[in-house]
Amino acid sequence: MKTSVFFKNFLVTTCMFVVCFLVFGTAMLFTGRAFLVREKQSALYATAGEIKQLAEAVHTGEGALMSWDMRINISTIAQVTGDHIFLCDETGTVVSSSDRTQVSPFEGRTVGAGVVDKVRREGSYEALTDLDGLYTGPHYVVAEPLEDDGEFIGCVFVSYAGSGFFRAWGGFLVLYGLIALGVLVLVILFEYANARRLARPLNEMAEAAHRFARGDYAVRVGPYEDDDDEIGTLIDAFNTMADSLERNESRRREFIANVSHELRTPMTAIAGFADGILDGAIPPEEEKKYLQTISSETKRLGRLVRSMLDMARLRDQDPARRKRQFDLPEMVVQTMLNFEDRVEKKDLSVALDMPEEPLRVLGDVDELTRVVYNLIDNAIKFANEGTELTVSVWKENGLAYTCVQDVGQTIPRSELPLIFDRFHKADRSRSLDREGVGLGLYMVKQILSAHDQDVFVTSENGVTAFTFTLALAENGRKDKEKDQNREEHLYD
Repeated sequence: MKTSVFFKNFLVTTCMFVVCFLVFGTAMLFTGRAFLVREKQSALYATAGEIKQLAEAVHTGEGALMSWDMRINISTIAQVTGDHIFLCDETGTVVSSSDRTQVSPFEGRTVGAGVVDKVRREGSYEALTDLDGLYTGPHYVVAEPLEDDGEFIGCVFVSYAGSGFFRAWGGFLVLYGLIALGVLVLVILFEYANARRLARPLNEMAEAAHRFARGDYAVRVGPYEDDDDEIGTLIDAFNTMADSLERNESRRREFIANVSHELRTPMTAIAGFADGILDGAIPPEEEKKYLQTISSETKRLGRLVRSMLDMARLRDQDPARRKRQFDLPEMVVQTMLNFEDRVEKKDLSVALDMPEEPLRVLGDVDELTRVVYNLIDNAIKFANEGTELTVSVWKENGLAYTCVQDVGQTIPRSELPLIFDRFHKADRSRSLDREGVGLGLYMVKQILSAHDQDVFVTSENGVTAFTFTLALAENGRKDKEKDQNREEHLYD
């Protein structure tokens, strides 16, 4: 069974949080424990100091430390503070205790001589101890000396049971554990919800990709609530890719349908006429006419195949490698000479509007000659007989413009945006154009796009004009020099 990447990230994030929380919590626990111990020690010393002042104030002679009043006083203080207090004489014998029983179990017992001696020498004592068996368990004990006119007369001991401290500390640990558990549960729930939220669009994209593989390009991912983050950007890019795939698939299907249609028509005619001749359904005297039709349709198939090969070549080649300078008006005139017979056949008058001086442009001269050839061929094909065909070349705003204009049928406005599509034919060409395959203007568009140039068409009142732009050789040379200078600067 596969584990999703977000589930793995969820586990990693949760574990990292738990580890960090445990490390931080452990440090806080030990820090807090040390703080509580210091606070308790300070409180014990404060209590010992108060008892020391009281004992030294009421000490008036032998037996004063073991008086009933002294015992009542230290018992009251012990009840308020929760500590255990006792006084011992200079030999370490307990003479008074804060026990509330009438007979204290501590009175008459002896503190170790080493403890009393340390209190006398160092002026204080603190330890976690049972005072050599005086207590049944460990106690936090502090002690201070009692003096009378600088003479050591005994010690005051204040202690707090270690078990009580540990009970308080245990309660704190339980509270910490409950808080940690609650925070951990909240983190797990938050991380799980966040992982599910992040995984949802990725799962949708995975499902959409599978549907793409099955040929369904209509599926999209979204909407996503955070469009500005990385997931939102990925979804936008994915949907953009899906739109592109859908358009490409639509174009592919349209291309196949158009190719099938273009191939089916001549092939049906060829097969029908050939079968008619072979079966004898066509009289011998008419065989030549139908053989000419077969020949015409075969040539049309050849032109279609050549055009499709040209399209493939246009997609594969890089025109920038074959760019060179040439005189645009000269190329246009040379191309126009190829149509002399067709122009005379349709009784067209040709008007050439060319600049007096050479107009040099930068580009692939062979491909751009094809552009001019296709536009002139298209204009002659659809021009009305006896009309004027105009070819103009001029320079404007740093670009060279070429316009091929004919007078014929107006192209409907709805057809203009589609005129450069593959296999697209306007209604007028379907009835008049038996020679074309619908790829000429498409190749014009592709060649000029490869040169980073534009082509546009206008058609009003029977006048149709195709105009395209080319880069001037001067601008191309300047751009090339700029690129060379930039490269030299980078290498320097």
